[in-house]
Amino acid sequence: MVKQPLTDDPQESQGAGGEGERLPPRFATYFHIHLVSDSTGETLNAMARAVCARFTDILPIEHIYALVRSTRQLDRALEEIAGAPGVVMHTIVDPGLRAALEEGCRKLEMPCIAALDPVVSAMSRYLGARISTRVGAQHALTNDYFDRIEALDYAIAHDDGQGGQDLTQADVILVGVSRTSKTPTCIYLAHRGVRAANVPLVPGRPPPQDLFELKNTLIVGLITSPDRLIQIRRNRLLSLKENRESDYVDADAVRQEIIAARRLFERQGWPVIDITRRSVEETAAAVINLLSGGRGKVEVLGA
Repeated sequence: MVKQPLTDDPQESQGAGGEGERLPPRFATYFHIHLVSDSTGETLNAMARAVCARFTDILPIEHIYALVRSTRQLDRALEEIAGAPGVVMHTIVDPGLRAALEEGCRKLEMPCIAALDPVVSAMSRYLGARISTRVGAQHALTNDYFDRIEALDYAIAHDDGQGGQDLTQADVILVGVSRTSKTPTCIYLAHRGVRAANVPLVPGRPPPQDLFELKNTLIVGLITSPDRLIQIRRNRLLSLKENRESDYVDADAVRQEIIAARRLFERQGWPVIDITRRSVEETAAAVINLLSGGRGKVEVLGA
C-alpha cells in the first residue's frame, strides 16, 4: 500500500484562520486489488468497487484477469499478482483452479477472497439445493439474454422521439427536456430487459400526440435543477466547440423549460424523478421501482 496526499495545492490545505494556519494534508491509500474470474469478470468488478466505495480515501488499482479457465492462464495471473502485492478476489468455480489459486496466494502471503461463497452457501442452505459448477451460468444464451438484446434494439430505435408510431410496445417512456439523461437511462434499463423509449420536450414544439393516447404504458418525467442543467448543457456545447450564447443555456429560458415540463407532468399525472443528484443507475432503479410497484406490468431482469 502507498499513501499519497489527495492534493498538492497549498491553498486547499489552508486553514480557516488565514495564513499560518494550515490543515494537515489528507492522504489517500492506494493498493492493488486482483480480480480473478473464470467468466467475464463483471460481477466481481462490481462487487469490488462496491466494497471499496465503503472506505474513505481508499483508491484501488484494479488488475482484472477474466476467462481464467486453465492452469496455464492461472499461472500467468499468479505471476502478475506476485509482481504487485495486494488483495486477491475471485469467482473461480472449478475446484482444481480454486485450490491452485488459493495455494498460490498462500505462498505469496496475500489474502484470497472467494467473493460469492458466503452468498452462494447461504442460498444453498436455504433452498436445500446443490450448487452448480457450470462456469458463466449467468451469461448463458437464455430467453432473458435475447430479451435484453431486443430491449436494447428497441431503446436505440426509439431514442429521442424516434419510432413514435409504436410507443405502445414500450414498458416505460421517459420524457424530459434536453440533457436530462434520458438516453443513458434507457440504455441501462435495456440491459435489465426493460423496453424503454424516450421523448424530448423541445420549446415551441408540442410532444407527439401518440404520447397522450397511451393507456397501459408507464410514462415518467425526468427533471433537474436549472443550475445543474445549464452546467451540463454548457459542457456539451464546449465539447462541440460551440461558444455562442443561446436560449439553450440562458438561465431564464432554461428555468421556463423546466417549469413548463413540471406543469405538463402534473397535468398528465405522470410520476416525476428528479435526477439532479442521481446517477444514471439510481435513476434507472427509481424507474424499476415504479414498474415493480404496479404502475407497469413488466418482468425486470437481474443485472
